[in-house]
Amino acid sequence: MSRDEQRGPVRHLAVGLAALLVLAGVGLVLLGVGTPVYAPQPPAPAAAATAPAVPDPPGAAGGPRNRPQPAADAIHPLPAANPVRMHIPAIGVTSDLLQLGLNPDDTVEVPPLSEDAPAGWYRHSPTPGELGPSVILGHVDSAEYGPGVFFELGALVPGDTIDVTRADGTTAVFAVDRVVSHPKAQFPTDEVYGDTDHAALRLVTCGGAFDERSRSYLENVIVYASLAGSAPA
Repeated sequence: MSRDEQRGPVRHLAVGLAALLVLAGVGLVLLGVGTPVYAPQPPAPAAAATAPAVPDPPGAAGGPRNRPQPAADAIHPLPAANPVRMHIPAIGVTSDLLQLGLNPDDTVEVPPLSEDAPAGWYRHSPTPGELGPSVILGHVDSAEYGPGVFFELGALVPGDTIDVTRADGTTAVFAVDRVVSHPKAQFPTDEVYGDTDHAALRLVTCGGAFDERSRSYLENVIVYASLAGSAPA
């Protein structure tokens, strides 16, 4: 999400409970004087489609980050339980999880734009580990506070894990399937919010170039992941 959201509201345009992520921001963080630091960017969908479908085995290029994961259809979904915390080892992210709903105008709430702002779970999506796509939103950066919780999201690769601690004392472990960047005008609403035949997770933030005129990022970075198992918290 955005660097300059303090200058105007950030909107998630909702179609029923399927929301298109539309975020404003500055696209880079200045560390020091005149030194731009850009958030990592994943491939566009067309480029992502040419990537190997099967992660490298341990010891191959990419190392343990790309360890094979069980097939999604072999993993049984978990009962409903609200998420409370998320950990993404590959990019060093640990965050409490807020609950996000809908604003009075049917736009989707976003996490507060504040220092160390956590990510937020969209509570009208399934809980992480349940059947269907659970959606978690986070800021990419802030003009005032620098890199946000999802600044490194675009650096994830297939096979990386995402651990979501739930209120029932279990941790749902997800394996990344793919990471892509979509133009906002072509946001894949059905892929992100539509029904799935397995327990899925979607992480969404801003990405791509920053348009100075509209004061908005031009793309959204989306991580698609599937439940790979569970463990006690």
